This record gives sequence, structure tokens and C-alpha cells, in this order.
Amino acid sequence: MDPAHLERTLRDLALAAGAEIMAHRAAGVSVERKSDRSPVTDADRAADALISAGLARAFPDIPCVTEEAAESHAVRAPQFFIVDPLDGTREFIRGDGDFTVNIALIDGGVPVAGVIFAPVRRRLFYTTATGGAVEEAPGPGGGWPGTRRPMRVARPDPAGVRVVASRSHRDPETEAFIARFDVAAVASAGSSLKFCLVAAGEADLYPRFGPTMEWDIAAGDAILRAAGGQLIDLRTRAPMAYGKPGWLNGPFAALAPGVPDWD
Repeated sequence: MDPAHLERTLRDLALAAGAEIMAHRAAGVSVERKSDRSPVTDADRAADALISAGLARAFPDIPCVTEEAAESHAVRAPQFFIVDPLDGTREFIRGDGDFTVNIALIDGGVPVAGVIFAPVRRRLFYTTATGGAVEEAPGPGGGWPGTRRPMRVARPDPAGVRVVASRSHRDPETEAFIARFDVAAVASAGSSLKFCLVAAGEADLYPRFGPTMEWDIAAGDAILRAAGGQLIDLRTRAPMAYGKPGWLNGPFAALAPGVPDWD
């Protein structure tokens, strides 16, 4: 696989899916409930169809697992794409701006490439063909392509860690975990943007104890790793693995090296 082709394809599909989502947002949001009672909108489905078709054209031999296509959840392969076409559906329905498009490539249980696009925030993050991570800001007039800047995690100050936590899923376990640190600031954000804030050096630690699925975190994990950070499975203290039965994650912490140990 040509790394430059991979980078370009993931970036372009995320931007196209973001434009599709914004078009549906402007036209009015239609909400349904899936079998697990979680919400899904026409924008989720449209973005999913666009990304799935684009990946199939560009990489016909690599299977794709997407949140919205239940039949794809049976995929078991050493290499696969994993997609959350609209992460933060609840934020999207409420009219908030923290929803994102997430696409990642998993190889041997490791996220090796990923892109996250926040259409309302106009923030685009992705891994590069050379193994780094960048944020691309819109160009003149707000369009794309824009200006790229390399991303790198910050060096945490042990006297005051900057924490970012879920806007919709704060729970007592998360609060107890945060309380183990000397904290300089706590910010709230939705969707996978929290990974990007750590990767960009705007936060040091993102803990999560509520349930998530692999498609919720894979792109953020890929970007965070490329920026020098890590995502730790809090049950094993090992990097998060992908391709798990049922795609369900346990509690985790996304962090910059140098965050004090919490035991």
C-alpha cells in the first residue's frame, strides 16, 4: 500500500463526509433508534455510505468495519478499516459542534493510520505518510487544502496536569480517577476531539471509564500515537488492542508521556 495514497484517501473522504453531514444538518435532522436504543440519523447513514464506497474503490482488498453497517461487524482480518462516520451523534442532534468523522486503518491489532474531522470546528487531524501527525487548518476563505502544522504531545507539568473529559459521559469512576492527580485544569469536549486535544498538546490526559467501541477510538489512537502519545488499557496497562470480540473497549487513559503514575 502506498502511504501517500492512504493519507490522501483518508483525508479526502473525511472532508467529503463532513460536507455531507453539514448538508443534512442544514436540511434538518431526522432521528431514529437502533436496536440498542442509541440514536442514528440520516446524516450518519449518508456519511457511512460515502466513506464505505470510497474505501472500497481505493482499497478493494481491505475489509471495512463501520458502526452503522451491522453486517460488517463479523469481519475478522489482520488488516481492516474501522469507521465511525459521525461520532458524537447526540451532540449532533442537540446542535452542538463537537461531532466528528473518524476513519482508521488497523494492521495486526494496531491503529497505523487515521483521520478525524470536526466539520463545525473546522479542525482536521490526520496521520501522515511519513509517520507523523498533523492538523490542517482551512486555507484562505475557509476552504481546503489549508495549512498543515505538525502535532506533538506536550510535556506535562507534574504539578498540574491538564485533563480533558467527556461532555456527555462523566461518571463517578472518571471523577475518582481525575482526583488522583494534581490538576491544573479540566476541560470538557465531545466525541473523539478529546484524543486530538492531547495529540495537539492542548491537554495531557483523557480518561474514560464508560463503554466505548473500537470505531469510537481507533482514529484518535492512531493520531495520538503518531504525535508521541499513548492510549493505555487500564485493565492491562498495555496499549489498546483492536479486533477484539464484540469490538467493545474497557476503561482507558489517553495521555502524553510524563503524566504522573496514578497508583
